[in-house]
Amino acid sequence: MEEINTNHALQSKTQFFGDSQVRAAWDSENEKWYFSIVDVIAVLTESDDFLRVRKYWNKLKQRLKEEGNETVTNCHQLKFPAADGKMRLTDVGDVEQILRLIQSIPSKKAEPFKVWLSKVGSEIIDEASDPELAIDRAIRFYRNLGYSESWINQRLKSIEVRKALTDEWDRSGVKAGREYAMLTDLMYRTWAGMSAKEYKDFKGLKKENLRDNMTNVELILNMLAEVSATEISKNENPENLEQSAQVAVSGAEVALDARKSLEKRGAKTISSKNAKEIADKNVCSEVKEKDS
Repeated sequence: MEEINTNHALQSKTQFFGDSQVRAAWDSENEKWYFSIVDVIAVLTESDDFLRVRKYWNKLKQRLKEEGNETVTNCHQLKFPAADGKMRLTDVGDVEQILRLIQSIPSKKAEPFKVWLSKVGSEIIDEASDPELAIDRAIRFYRNLGYSESWINQRLKSIEVRKALTDEWDRSGVKAGREYAMLTDLMYRTWAGMSAKEYKDFKGLKKENLRDNMTNVELILNMLAEVSATEISKNENPENLEQSAQVAVSGAEVALDARKSLEKRGAKTISSKNAKEIADKNVCSEVKEKDS
């Protein structure tokens, strides 16, 4: 077991599953939740005997190792307060590991999770053969959250714009994952004045998608940055990450100019509002319209 690097901030808290408690920590650096595995097992096995639960986990861990499962067995450790009040190293798992663990434990409480996993898996297979299903599901999701139709249309358009930009990055030799994130972060810093993490902190977000928590104005400015970077890239043909970074900054500067121009005219461009607050505002507006 490897202890998680705690040089950066870890926010510990207790999550509740019914009447049971599960110790958890939010890793702000890697944007991950970590949960105490023995606490999750205690919930699923409906046992409050810590020694029994720990033995159960040790046996299960050994069986999974023998089966060649590394998803769960390669877990990390964090220090959590124990029953005696002392901070003790505890095996923890992220969301993916906990979901995999649930599949290995026979429990009535685990069944809803298993049903959900099967449903998600089925949807992914269906969407692979018919991508329109994924778009329809996204629209239903946003509507259920209370977003306005105009916001949903902007968000769907932003996905198209983002895809065009990442296609350009691929053509220029930029690698998906870390290098995508570096360029995206650079663009946010340029037009919004904040890194992606700072922007999410500003809106009170953790794992949530930043674009899903943008206002219409923020979405449009971000799209302007991305579509500008795409067109500049097509004209200048960057051949590596460094050249693509220069293009990304140039594209984001177009959005920065637009932002400054709007703000000179009194418009508010950057908002601390997140998805819930945006949706609540939309609901209030609809109520006022009906009352008038």
